[in-house]
Amino acid sequence: MKEQLQKDFDNSIKNLSLSQKDIEIKKFCLDNFIDKGFPNRKKEDWKFSDLNQIIKNNIGELSFYNDQTTTNKVDTSVFVDGLEHNKIVFINGRIEKIDFEYEKKDQIEIIDQSETINEFKNSNSLSDLNNAFTNKCFKILVKKGYQLVKPLIIYHTTNSKIWSKNINLRLNFELDKDSSLRLIDLFNDTSEKNFLNIFYNFELKENAVLKNYKVDKFENKNIKYSFNNIDQDKNSISETFILSSGSNFSKNEINCNLNGVYASAFVNGILSLNNDKHHEIRSIINHLTENTKSYQLIKSVLDQSSKAVYQGKIFVNSDAQKTDGYQLSKAILLNKESEFNAKPELEIYADDVKCSHGSASGSLNEESIFYLMSRGLSYQQSRELLINGFLLDVVEKITDSEIKNLIKNMIGIKE
Repeated sequence: MKEQLQKDFDNSIKNLSLSQKDIEIKKFCLDNFIDKGFPNRKKEDWKFSDLNQIIKNNIGELSFYNDQTTTNKVDTSVFVDGLEHNKIVFINGRIEKIDFEYEKKDQIEIIDQSETINEFKNSNSLSDLNNAFTNKCFKILVKKGYQLVKPLIIYHTTNSKIWSKNINLRLNFELDKDSSLRLIDLFNDTSEKNFLNIFYNFELKENAVLKNYKVDKFENKNIKYSFNNIDQDKNSISETFILSSGSNFSKNEINCNLNGVYASAFVNGILSLNNDKHHEIRSIINHLTENTKSYQLIKSVLDQSSKAVYQGKIFVNSDAQKTDGYQLSKAILLNKESEFNAKPELEIYADDVKCSHGSASGSLNEESIFYLMSRGLSYQQSRELLINGFLLDVVEKITDSEIKNLIKNMIGIKE
């Protein structure tokens, strides 16, 4: 793999206008990745999966060079109907469209950061891979006091032009004081057997509000890794919602640093899986100062030979008195071959805190099914009603009513 990596790296560098220093930094990241390789079970945060083996089994030999010189036509049929929204469109890893048509142009700044190498907090071999091969990066700046009128949907689309490829994406967001952003990541893959490696960095200034909804709903044969780093100042709020069901393998990581007093972070997620799919959510909420709050709720519904993993950690610094941290994960296993793994963690160095975590898994209640059938429903209808009720609790945590209804329609939840 080392020779392939070096060859693909040299090809990717040829198409970029980089200084010698930037090339050296990218080469340093490449060498780090070559040294570390893809994460495996020896890493504590990957103890339930071996990404190297997953790539070998699902993709085989992976190519790291992705030609970004060819323009792809934007397929407007993938755009969400019935919801006015701004757009960023990725096709096969290349940005093809940036459109903030509903916003005041002087209140949003789009900054080309392609020559800026990011050092991600809690960096790992996948961040090194991302830094080595990312060839276009933008920073979206929402200016002081501006609240976006409409949501921003980032369309992550792939098509049959690519296969056995590693696609690396990176975006940075800065929400200035008193600003807000509603962001939906929507994955729509018609390609097969590719590995998407996505890194976002969010910087929330005082009183800023971020609502980020990640939706991987459509069936596809790709492998995805997504890392969000969120830094929050005083009185800021981040809300992250994950709907994960479409890909063969997917892992979402959220690293949230509550740096300012009265900052709050909410992480809610649904893993709805069948066949041999394997999806994970890993969240770390770092309470670094006093009077901060976090809430995490993850629910999984697993059928056939699917596997779900939730690793959630609440870290409380010694200065973080009056911390309020809550974490809960629940799973319904619909089949004896399905598997759920949970690793809840509390690491607390302050004494005046309120923190709790819990995890539970089990099968559907047959008595409840029998009761619903006695009221005239079929077995399948009764089963679906109980599953919808189980998941509705998470969807109701979405604070934006417009997006909440969109997610309900995607899941097929009817009240």
